[in-house]
Amino acid sequence: MGANPHANGGILLRDLRMPDFRDYAVDVATPGVSGIGDTRVLGRFLRDVATLNGEQRNFRVFAPDETLSNGLEALFEVTQRQWDAATLPNDQFLAPSGRVLDSMLSEHQCEGWLEGYLLTGRHGLFTCYEAFIHIIDSMFNQHAKWLKVTAHLPWRRKIASLNYLLTSHVWRQTANGFTHQDPGFIDHVVNKKAEVVRVYFPPDANCLLSVMDHCLRSRHYVNVVIAGKHPAPQWLSMDAAVKHCTQGISIWQWASNDQTDETDVVMACCGDVPTLETLAAVSILREHLPDLKVRVVNVVNLMKLQPQSEHPHGLSDADFDTIFTKDKPVIFAFHAYPWLIHRLTYRRTNHDNFHVRGYKEEGTISTPFDMTVVNDLDRFHLVMDAIDRLPQTGDKGSYLKQQLKDKLIEHKQYIDKYGQDMPEVPRLGVGCKRLCNAIKSYTAPITTSPALCASNRTPYACAPVKAMNCASNPPT
Repeated sequence: MGANPHANGGILLRDLRMPDFRDYAVDVATPGVSGIGDTRVLGRFLRDVATLNGEQRNFRVFAPDETLSNGLEALFEVTQRQWDAATLPNDQFLAPSGRVLDSMLSEHQCEGWLEGYLLTGRHGLFTCYEAFIHIIDSMFNQHAKWLKVTAHLPWRRKIASLNYLLTSHVWRQTANGFTHQDPGFIDHVVNKKAEVVRVYFPPDANCLLSVMDHCLRSRHYVNVVIAGKHPAPQWLSMDAAVKHCTQGISIWQWASNDQTDETDVVMACCGDVPTLETLAAVSILREHLPDLKVRVVNVVNLMKLQPQSEHPHGLSDADFDTIFTKDKPVIFAFHAYPWLIHRLTYRRTNHDNFHVRGYKEEGTISTPFDMTVVNDLDRFHLVMDAIDRLPQTGDKGSYLKQQLKDKLIEHKQYIDKYGQDMPEVPRLGVGCKRLCNAIKSYTAPITTSPALCASNRTPYACAPVKAMNCASNPPT
């Protein structure tokens, strides 16, 4: 067996022929435009990866019966599901040959297939519902350990990275509910050696394209990418996305207003839904407490939060302090369990001022916004968290906090009665013009109140105070 060249797959490994991911860019003229779903944009890119490598036959996508559900339907424009058993007239995309293997509802089978495929010198991607990737925890363990050991064996050639795309994630489970809500796989992943594991949270489709291009080109890593499949706002142009992903973490200057003054509060976010809620919270703060100087920080590469001594991607202490300050409150909205952020940052100068909101095992079949509310990740809770740590907001802060509490009660009453989120809340599957308008105001110097609705001059950020029923600017 050892004489078989496939036993040392790195010797046989050939680079993928890759399309230019920039060709699939979403046009983001201003931050906040509506998107079709980040993984659906990615699907077109993966479709062409499969096409370009059809002759080499060295790229496959693996999934436990979830390729369509996870938004990668574009793959079936050029390939089929490989299936050697009998077929029925109503079967979809089944054929004896294909570059997608997803016709068994078995995460174990997919993981085993992909590991064998990589070990014998090919490339692949495993896409899975976020909650159920836990099923292969122990298999991931063994592969990560193998990567660590073999990286130091001079005769063992490096192989293509094991790439996970986790979607249908915790914040968007309005049909499946509590059983499908578990973002804890990344807690498991970061236990492994820093030289092996990478975790990415692209906030929009252009960032997802940039991240996935990097992952498919990489060698001897485990890359975990978490992204949404539902329509969602898009924040960065492709050029801005490439810069942001290259850095892994950055201050979003277009959403901040502390460029010339001392920062009062840092609003940080990691993940697509936390990014949306953070920017909505910033809109409220900017409207109701305009004297506050707010800095917005977005994290794509989770391992940037660790010290350099712990992870090769980690920020230096000086750079970390430059971004997060040494002594200002940091309200951190995180995709997964909040204590992971504390674990990664506990050695940092300003760690005591980190206040993290994330998933805390609350959820059911509910509205998208309610999922954030019951876990205290919503924009209203984020604003209240900021007020609690900013005594300079005084009475204005106290009154705003009361209005936000009232709005949360109104939210609960509304969803109980109508079964959907209030019209002024950007909903799953739709883009909200008011949020887009609010964010547009950040692209130019702020001289007046942002996001004024033309018909009644009511700011979007006033949603906590007034119900928005502006007929000329409805949710779309």
